[in-house]
Amino acid sequence: MAPPAGSGLKRTQTHHNEAIPLNGTMMQFFEWHVPTDQKHWQRLKDRAQELKEMGITALWIPPPTKGSGPNDVGYAAYDLWDLGEFDQKGGVATKYGTKAELQEAIKACRAHGINIYADAVLNHKLGADKTEKFKAVEVARDNTNQEISGEQEITAWTSFEFPGRKDKYSDFKWKHYHFTGVDFNAANKRQGIYRILGEGKYWSDNVDEENGNYDYLMGADIDTSHPEVIQDLQKWILWIVKELDLSGVRLDAVKHIDAKFMFELLEHARKGTGQGDAFFAVAEYWKNSMTDLEDYLDAHDWKLSLFDVPLHFNFAEAGAKGKDYDMRKIFDGTLVQIHPMQACTFVNNHDTQPGESLASWIPHWFQPLAYALTLLRADGYPCVFYGDVYGIAGENPVPAHAAPAIKNLLKVRQNYAYGEQDDYFDHPSTVGWVRRGDDHHGIGCAVVICAGEEGFKRMFVGDGKTGEQWVDVAGGRKEVVTIGEDGFAEFWSNGGSVSVWLRQGEASTTFAWKKEELEAVKAEAAEENKKDDNGPVRA
Repeated sequence: MAPPAGSGLKRTQTHHNEAIPLNGTMMQFFEWHVPTDQKHWQRLKDRAQELKEMGITALWIPPPTKGSGPNDVGYAAYDLWDLGEFDQKGGVATKYGTKAELQEAIKACRAHGINIYADAVLNHKLGADKTEKFKAVEVARDNTNQEISGEQEITAWTSFEFPGRKDKYSDFKWKHYHFTGVDFNAANKRQGIYRILGEGKYWSDNVDEENGNYDYLMGADIDTSHPEVIQDLQKWILWIVKELDLSGVRLDAVKHIDAKFMFELLEHARKGTGQGDAFFAVAEYWKNSMTDLEDYLDAHDWKLSLFDVPLHFNFAEAGAKGKDYDMRKIFDGTLVQIHPMQACTFVNNHDTQPGESLASWIPHWFQPLAYALTLLRADGYPCVFYGDVYGIAGENPVPAHAAPAIKNLLKVRQNYAYGEQDDYFDHPSTVGWVRRGDDHHGIGCAVVICAGEEGFKRMFVGDGKTGEQWVDVAGGRKEVVTIGEDGFAEFWSNGGSVSVWLRQGEASTTFAWKKEELEAVKAEAAEENKKDDNGPVRA
């Protein structure tokens, strides 16, 4: 199935969801090791104005639901109906704070025009309240369709009763028949993948085909074909959208969940919340395969977005190879190149940060280049990673060395990266492009990236710009470039860097540090001229 008619890029729209503003920017407002102090929602509230000024228009918040323990990041989902309200699993608050604190933080964000997308973990549950005995069969890890044992009775943690919540919001209790598989037999302490048996029960349909059938990932794997499960999750998504004033969701681990179920759940949300197609959904389908990403978009009638995993892997390769990577190919095979209206571009996230499950970290030197390629171009809905802006905590902290550069690029996106785009991707290590500006953002910008040695691009910035003076606000270049009579100029960048050139007046207005730098350069030049006028000093 092809994308629907009319999904081509429009001048005033860069995303299939018309609720996403032109040059809208998402931030993932967490990393794996944010402090376990139950104050993250307070940090969010305190930073709402700062985020708005930074140019952030939407936030992907971590799973707000109760996990299997007080320090859980949220992906070991226990109770979807507990947002930090009930005394369960070690306390009332989640790792991030209480439900009331989250609601206050969201209220502050909404007051600054920032939308909220909650992370929805619907693939599995952990931290069951009791064990149950039931029939199952063990299967091979590398092919879950292959049975490696006969039918057997196992004991597993599959009974979820939520005693602390006392049936508030939902009286649904999860039992073993609401799941398709588990990975631990408590009777003999054996680790393995066990497919739960029952009439008509099997692994989910419409999942990734890796490992035969990739329904099973971890914990107690939810059976999304069970009518009681469907009913409770459809009720839940309407409830959480209302409780938290959400504009959308980020869907975790979708290649392990029946795509048909997920499509129907989102359709239910679009209708039931009254938001219609403006309800935003972005899915994490972690696979470097355009065919699989397109198949998933097909299953959703192209109504949702996907994170551009192929682009991330291109960034990772470029960051590792440096000058030996051909930057002309940076967008080859990516979602943003082929289906820009469905692409959420990103550089790093909580899973790719050092030490985590996917560990494909984009190094600090390449981060400004990668962010320029996501923030300053016409296509895609970019997502900025919390850890790249505020740093990564934990036992092995990672400072946010690239944060100043990223913040500069965000300001350029917010104010100048608009209009038609002319590409100069004609050199293996030095590439560039020009944004021409539009009726509301007239001057545009010129961008040059050098993955190898310093270099330049001779680029056209538009008619009627003869004699304008442009300066770099991103890469440390201090010269002033004058636009020629033909509208062209040579724009330079340092090696292993990105330079973003703006007209001098706008650069000085937007960036106080650049104004100070230009004044210092001017004063230094005046002093040199004064020395020359006075002639040589004689002994």
